[in-house]
Amino acid sequence: MIAIEKLIAELDLKDNLIEAVLTQSRNLDDLPYERVLVKPLLIKSELVIQFECFKGPQAFHENLKPEEGILKLADWASRGYKSLKLYTQSYDYDLLINRKGQASVKRQSPTKIRVLAGHDRKKQYILEDGQAVDYLIALGVMDENGKVYKKKYDKFRQLNRFLEFVEDCLPSLNVGRKIRILDFGCGKAYLTFALYHYLVQVKGFDVEIIGLDLKTDVIAYCNEVAQNVNYKGLKFIEGDIRDFDQEGQIDMVVTLHACDNATDEALAKAVLWGARVILSVPCCQHEFFKQLSQPTLEPILKHGILRDKMNSLVTDSLRGLALEALGYEVQMLEFIDMTHTPKNVMIRAYKGEAPTSWNAFNNFKNTFGLRETFIEKSLKSKALI
Repeated sequence: MIAIEKLIAELDLKDNLIEAVLTQSRNLDDLPYERVLVKPLLIKSELVIQFECFKGPQAFHENLKPEEGILKLADWASRGYKSLKLYTQSYDYDLLINRKGQASVKRQSPTKIRVLAGHDRKKQYILEDGQAVDYLIALGVMDENGKVYKKKYDKFRQLNRFLEFVEDCLPSLNVGRKIRILDFGCGKAYLTFALYHYLVQVKGFDVEIIGLDLKTDVIAYCNEVAQNVNYKGLKFIEGDIRDFDQEGQIDMVVTLHACDNATDEALAKAVLWGARVILSVPCCQHEFFKQLSQPTLEPILKHGILRDKMNSLVTDSLRGLALEALGYEVQMLEFIDMTHTPKNVMIRAYKGEAPTSWNAFNNFKNTFGLRETFIEKSLKSKALI
């Protein structure tokens, strides 16, 4: 147990808080709100902490200076509420608070990204509509004046979302030397070009990126664009993930929508190369569709469409557990909105200090009656397990 005020003081929430949620008020006379949402907000470029307090159908708002807001959050949590969920850039915290203001704490990897919004300003992107960017013009996303074409705006938002994920990864990379990145299944390479532009032209890092794809014409086109915009550290190679090899340290492996088991091969290669960061958006998981067997979940598994969704969830869960067993810190994040594609779960993994037990992986696999999985086969073929 830890004093709630002490914990909040140690977390540096002024610069770290994404969101806090208070529930289960003990003192209904003093704190009559059923739920309180606390979050940082920009109003006329000034940072405030907003309290949104819910009582029945009504919501009450109060904006405080950051220092005052953090003190109020600690005060309300320590003397009035039983539950506090804290979402920060470092970790998510789930706290159960007793009457003495002490809390039991469960900590897990972060699931949200800090994006400061405001009622008086438009959403701020890493890439801005109206600011010309060479590769976006070359790829037909914006015109020469920097105006994003209407039909390409979903792609523009996807690029910004991807770069937000990359921005969070920077503390895990050694930016004091050349950063080496592999992008498997790069396709037309919108995200590959965005990655190079952001790391080199925006952040000023020394970067080498290789994009890999099976399509000859796509690779030729991407290399032509890279040459035209003078991205000297970016090159594209035709090849299969399974056959591709690379010597030396690889800092980041990106695999977005690599189909079915190609994702597992890419993850295994990333671990083999000691990648500090892995960004993977799996696609078309079919491995366990016929194997899944769990009597309690039969109401789900007997319907093809639900079985397919469960298959994807189980497959990605096992990939995450495998990476954790190999010493990675794993997060499952929403890549883009479900209205654009159902294949929107990103596995983001950071290399940790030491591997952990395979018990969680094996227990989860056995729950569904699964045989040896493809991620296991890929790792064993490289003598990683």
